[in-house]
Amino acid sequence: MKRLTLETFAAEATRWRQAFHGHYYAMYSTVFEAIVTDPVLMLVPVDDHMVHRGDGVFETFKCVGGGLYNLHAHLDRAETSARMIDLKVPLSRRDLVARIVETVKAGEHRDCLLRLLISRGPGSFGVNPYDSPRGQVYIAAVHLPPPFMETHPEGACVRTSRIPAKDAFFARTKNCNYLANALMKKEAADAGADFCAAFDGADHLAEGAAESMGIVTTDRRLVFPRLDGILAGTTMMRLEELCRSDRSPDRVASVEFSDIRREDIMTAAEFLVVGTTLNVVAVREFDGAQIGDGRPGPVARHLGQLLHADIHLNPAQRLQVID
Repeated sequence: MKRLTLETFAAEATRWRQAFHGHYYAMYSTVFEAIVTDPVLMLVPVDDHMVHRGDGVFETFKCVGGGLYNLHAHLDRAETSARMIDLKVPLSRRDLVARIVETVKAGEHRDCLLRLLISRGPGSFGVNPYDSPRGQVYIAAVHLPPPFMETHPEGACVRTSRIPAKDAFFARTKNCNYLANALMKKEAADAGADFCAAFDGADHLAEGAAESMGIVTTDRRLVFPRLDGILAGTTMMRLEELCRSDRSPDRVASVEFSDIRREDIMTAAEFLVVGTTLNVVAVREFDGAQIGDGRPGPVARHLGQLLHADIHLNPAQRLQVID
């Protein structure tokens, strides 16, 4: 077995390149206080408690047309999640934004997805958070896939997950322990579905592996699950704001956060999945049963248009990074 040293690392690292590295544009790390653009250098210390304990929080947001969308809603939630697990963010908001901007610029892609991870930091392989003397920040700019409905215009297929919904505290904290979420995504892939939906102990709809979910009733009410047991999805909350200010003839009657039973989904006019990378997704089929007429409905289309305009045209929600 060969042994690498600092002197031999660079030569050996060139052999590690993978096809998927083409989707990795740039990464900033407080460990090195530097940005790298070579994917083989996008490294995290193995003794960082985020790696071996999931002790950290994260956010995913996007840059579209050179502008960061809804950035401060994501940073607000990251700070809230960090407070919930007593994790000190090692950068001020101003410095964090500056590093995000520089990472996007270094990646040289006007459209990209940003992964922000705030970790407990390295310090031991133990479980005690106090073994880590300082938190760390990692920011990666990676490929942004097209919105779901652009590549799946027929809509999505959703299955019930066998993985139980998270406890409310961990659901509301966007933390790096995503084992349940990963298993849900594996379930969906194994079943040939697009998404899996978790239900709580009372058999009420919770959320997807990395998505918010809701329904449109036959009287055009947009209903999402209660916020006390799910993550407050930034896209979901932005849609609420957009709907409340919408005065168009196609507007929804109301936006509500309430218990959603399985039978409510089956009798809904529309079933929606929403998220940062997805935008608004219409569900055509749930657990083998057709939703509505089995095609994307008018509310999904209208909400998709509202969100698209907000992402691309609303200067209040965009921080321009690359002209």
